[in-house]
Amino acid sequence: MNIQIKLAIIAIIVVIPLSSFAVYQTNSNQQIEIINNSKLQVISSFNPLHEFSQIVGQERVDATLLVPIGVEPHDWEPTIKDVQQLQKSDLIIINGMGFENWVDNLDENNYQGMIVDTSVGIIITKPEQHDEQHDEQHDEQHDEQHSHESGDPHIWLNPLYAKIQVENIAQGFSNSDPQNEQFYHTNAAKYIEKLDLLDLKIRNELSNCSSDFIAFHDSFSYFADEYDLNQHSIIPSNDPHGEVTAKTLENVIFTAKKLNIKVIFSEENASIRTSEIIANEIDGKVLSLSPLEVVSDGTYISKMTQNLENLKEALC
Repeated sequence: MNIQIKLAIIAIIVVIPLSSFAVYQTNSNQQIEIINNSKLQVISSFNPLHEFSQIVGQERVDATLLVPIGVEPHDWEPTIKDVQQLQKSDLIIINGMGFENWVDNLDENNYQGMIVDTSVGIIITKPEQHDEQHDEQHDEQHDEQHSHESGDPHIWLNPLYAKIQVENIAQGFSNSDPQNEQFYHTNAAKYIEKLDLLDLKIRNELSNCSSDFIAFHDSFSYFADEYDLNQHSIIPSNDPHGEVTAKTLENVIFTAKKLNIKVIFSEENASIRTSEIIANEIDGKVLSLSPLEVVSDGTYISKMTQNLENLKEALC
């Protein structure tokens, strides 16, 4: 046989297996890459839940914040583009308690993913009122500002309720991705330990202080109930955009003077002017008490710790 023909046959014998191996390796690498990119697509309705989702899911999820930076989530409504993004997600993390009034529209549009309501398992009890301790004028103000409206959504401001929200997120991830169930629950448990320390710090450092404080809007009811405080508010509503009338200001000033309150709280994304007017009338000062609804610098724990420091200045 001609030497050139022999060499050609040997080359074919060697090259074909190598080519097949190369094709196999390419296909295998592509398959591995697809598997590695198969993260849970998670959309959270607003900032605290977005942070909780990132902590629980870490590198196993692609977490997206739905409400844009600086936007108040109470009044936010999704655009067509937002709805399209929501439809592509595996899970949507919501606060519940009526906070996301756009959720029902997802069911109408046949959303195929999972909606994780983080309020599941949180039992709200209405504290007894002790109006007999106050005069008639203060009774009216007390009833107006302390009553819990049935739809109060601000559960995340109570660290013990935040723990339940974190657990619900971990369970939602586990239901969608059971192979990584232990990973999600381990991350949740580690973070819950930090929330326990936060709860203990708040409980200890406010235990011997006064109890009455004036928030900007009625967002700290669950926090106040947990730590034996009495929340009064400038806007006696769960919505921070309520109207502030001359009568409202008069009532708040009366309450502050009667209870010897010297700090009036404002909050992010709200005009400080209203709080300043009241503070000037009582020869007091304005501090911030953040409901954590609008995206800002800091974490849930750091923002809650700052709230604690400002409450200590007002009450202790």
